[in-house]
Amino acid sequence: MADITHQRLGELLRGVFAVLASHPGGLSAAEAITTTAERVAPTAHEQALLPNGKRRYDTMLRWATVDCVVAGWLVKAHGRWSITPAGEAAYAETSDPAAFHKRANQIYKSRKSTAATGPVPAPKADDVEPAADAAGKSAAVTFEQADEQAWSEIERHLETMDPYDFQDLVAALLKAMGYHIAWIAPKGKDGGVDIVAFNDPLGTRPPRIKVQVKRQQQKVDVNGLRSFLAVLAADDAGIFVNTGGFTADATDAARKDHLHRATLVDMERLVDLWTEHYARLDETARRRLPLQPIYFLAPES
Repeated sequence: MADITHQRLGELLRGVFAVLASHPGGLSAAEAITTTAERVAPTAHEQALLPNGKRRYDTMLRWATVDCVVAGWLVKAHGRWSITPAGEAAYAETSDPAAFHKRANQIYKSRKSTAATGPVPAPKADDVEPAADAAGKSAAVTFEQADEQAWSEIERHLETMDPYDFQDLVAALLKAMGYHIAWIAPKGKDGGVDIVAFNDPLGTRPPRIKVQVKRQQQKVDVNGLRSFLAVLAADDAGIFVNTGGFTADATDAARKDHLHRATLVDMERLVDLWTEHYARLDETARRRLPLQPIYFLAPES
């Protein structure tokens, strides 16, 4: 990305920040890049493909956002990009594109030089970003694309899974976490409860844990949450699993409800728990969502 101007990278950054600012829950990397391209159109040069088959525009945007992640302005996790409060403040405070990118780049250099001696040099007056950080940024982009691809494959696997297999997957996870599964709903109407679990084998130690499992793309809203809370007795605890996640109102309602103990688990948290407890799963459970770690040198944060 040598000889790319701060001005142009700043225009791309401000474009993606404007897009993400209107999506508080974040967007997938692909959606963020596509929507930014609609707002800040690629030039003919940027439309060209690089030797690796990637469009130059996409690579430039990913490259520029590395600075913002290190600066704490953006978060990239499991293929999703979201703007942070610090990023919103920086976007509002620095409207000039070149100055915006230079500010992010200077923070990047400052945090990357903690092991170096002497102060970080002030930004130069020239309008071209140096290529000194090429290796580090290339590693960061490679890392995030690998994460996006892995997460995309996991999402597709879970979204196409048979609902009852998915229910068994959640039960297997709870068992690996140390809970004792007392009941799993058979096919048919379940009355709002798919799994019942306890903290001990005989179910003598409260609370009784009632679990509802949904494998759907849409988020559960506050009405859906209240329907689940209605099946919880005074001594029950609830776990609501939905691959599509929960609306902000539903999340807020669960947090503020002091009469019921309900934990909301979206796809990201489910996969994180599956990964954390993978070693304790039996072979039958692992086949429902088989994962294989691949280790390589990650970029410095």
